[in-house]
Amino acid sequence: MYPSLSDLLQDVFGIHVRLPIQTFGFFVAIAFLAAAYVLTLELKRRERLGWIKGTQEKYWVGKPPSFSDIAFHALLGFLLGFKLVGALLQWNEFVDQPQAYILSGAGNVPAGVVFALLLAYQRYRSRKKQQLAKPVLREELVMPHQRVGDFTIIAAVGGLIGAKIFDSLENWHSYMQDPLHSFLSFSGLTFYGGLIVAGAAIAWYARKKNIDLWHLADAFAPAMMLAYGLGRIGCHMAGDGDWGIYNSAYLNDGHGGVVPAPPGGFQQALHQYQDFFLATYGSFSHVPHAYFLKPHWLSFLPDWLFAFTYPHNINNEGVPIPGCAGLHCAMLPVPVFPTPLYEITACLLLFAVLWYLRKRIFRPGLLTAIYLIMNGTERFLVELIRVNTKYDIFGIHPTQAELISLLLVIVGVVLIVYVHRKHPLLQVPHPVTRSSTARS
Repeated sequence: MYPSLSDLLQDVFGIHVRLPIQTFGFFVAIAFLAAAYVLTLELKRRERLGWIKGTQEKYWVGKPPSFSDIAFHALLGFLLGFKLVGALLQWNEFVDQPQAYILSGAGNVPAGVVFALLLAYQRYRSRKKQQLAKPVLREELVMPHQRVGDFTIIAAVGGLIGAKIFDSLENWHSYMQDPLHSFLSFSGLTFYGGLIVAGAAIAWYARKKNIDLWHLADAFAPAMMLAYGLGRIGCHMAGDGDWGIYNSAYLNDGHGGVVPAPPGGFQQALHQYQDFFLATYGSFSHVPHAYFLKPHWLSFLPDWLFAFTYPHNINNEGVPIPGCAGLHCAMLPVPVFPTPLYEITACLLLFAVLWYLRKRIFRPGLLTAIYLIMNGTERFLVELIRVNTKYDIFGIHPTQAELISLLLVIVGVVLIVYVHRKHPLLQVPHPVTRSSTARS
């Protein structure tokens, strides 16, 4: 696995550069950028068809610099200088644990003060140059696609907060042991929590800006599926714990690879690594596992698609890797189902389907309903072989994700019925040809 981008560059290209960029964060950033690009394309298409309109925005031109504006830029400058220069001066510590450094009180105060003064002065000079003798109130038509930057920021902030809240609810016992550290860390993120909170925040913003929610949701549907699929690449590459249950048909070869298990091999592995399993699960009977040996008709596929030990995972979960020295030298004692790989494949294929359907569906909200059903079904199936906290509800033991995914499927089905009854077919303008223009 590659906890940092430096590890990936070293293994793939042989380039040794110490970078403070974690692989998971890198792919999440890629996911957001790709989703923003796809969302922009779809919003522009709907704008051209006249299905979604822009709104008039009023703004002042020529106002003098305000104290709050200058103070904000001074604060921003202080934080940048405080952390940036401090990171450069403590580069090794920063590269090893960038999240811990960013969330800590470490930094360089003199650099923060200098940056604060520079940014405050720069902002003051900029506003003074634009100042008019009499400020003017102007109006500008802002189209929905021009707000994609706002949508992205809202989705990132709301998604992170929602993901942490739902993860805390799902793992309440461990959360209460150290609430502050648990909430501020970037590990332990629940996708559906992020989806719900970010979705609510974007809907609130869209209503405030008079953007049609049905068309906006339909435009978001392919983008969200794409973002989820790309984000899961980061989960797999970093080995952040979003893997499946143990595949008892395979064993760890002792160095992070996998080999088919002989009869009774799984039970032998449990006793061989009993310190890990008993500390993690309390007893051997509680170790989640399923037996799936690669069939002959799939012999051309590598074993790691069905069983993977996630060596060098970012969480340092498992047992030591022989001969390894460094920050991330753990591997899982028994291989697990690499569920992130399954979700990457499924979600990218579902994105392609949604991208194809978007030009063939003419009822607002219908594409959103299809997305909800696809998303819920995909996640529900993956949860069957995935490690997660289970609840006890009248003798049934679902996970949080199973409950939410089932609810999404139900909402999607209800939404299909609703939009067919309430939303008329959209009108698609006929393209104007040269001959028809000449006749008119």
